[in-house]
Amino acid sequence: MSPVGDAYKKKGLIEARHRLEMARLATDSSDWITVDSWETLQPEWVETARVARHYYEELLSAEQNNDDVDTVKYAKKRRKEEKYFKGSSHQKKIGSSHLMLLCGADVLESFGVPNLWKREDIIEILGHYGVVCITRSGSEPHEFIYKSDMLWNYRKNIHVVKEWVTNEISATHVRRAIRRGLSVRYLLPDNVLHYIQEHNLYSAESEQKNAGVVLAPLQRFLSPSSSS
Repeated sequence: MSPVGDAYKKKGLIEARHRLEMARLATDSSDWITVDSWETLQPEWVETARVARHYYEELLSAEQNNDDVDTVKYAKKRRKEEKYFKGSSHQKKIGSSHLMLLCGADVLESFGVPNLWKREDIIEILGHYGVVCITRSGSEPHEFIYKSDMLWNYRKNIHVVKEWVTNEISATHVRRAIRRGLSVRYLLPDNVLHYIQEHNLYSAESEQKNAGVVLAPLQRFLSPSSSS
């Protein structure tokens, strides 16, 4: 898990240090989910494709360190890498590891929002890494993929996971309930709920943070005079 940095400028986005700590608390008991701070520590907003590149390089470095003691295995791994690096239509694999973007259907559909994503970033994410998309109630990712020429070209790299037991809980609903003083017990881990209460997060004031500020991905399309 890689929480976005403060420079993303989304309305109501609380400080990264709080979101990072809550993610760590929520995953503390997990033996397979980890949280990393790299993205939150960057002074500027970092595109998702660049974040993927960073973690890919970290995984590659870790694999190389593990394999350096076995030169035969390392040579085979290098040949595999060269094969996967050839052309943007091949996904990047690191030894036995495979880096992919895990997201909800809403993120996949955001690929179609004008100016929100760079075309070359979408191609890199879909072509080099691939996407695992979790369905949400009311979403039709297969239909969206079919209607998008770009996504259709990379459909073999998009793995849609059907959530048979639907869950209508969303971060927006939870924040709204907290803001209105309603109970969210059992919707969040107790340690996360205690952290929110201790730091008085998700208040009416915090919900207005970045109000009127253009979202970071869209700022590059503004003129210098209108982006201030």
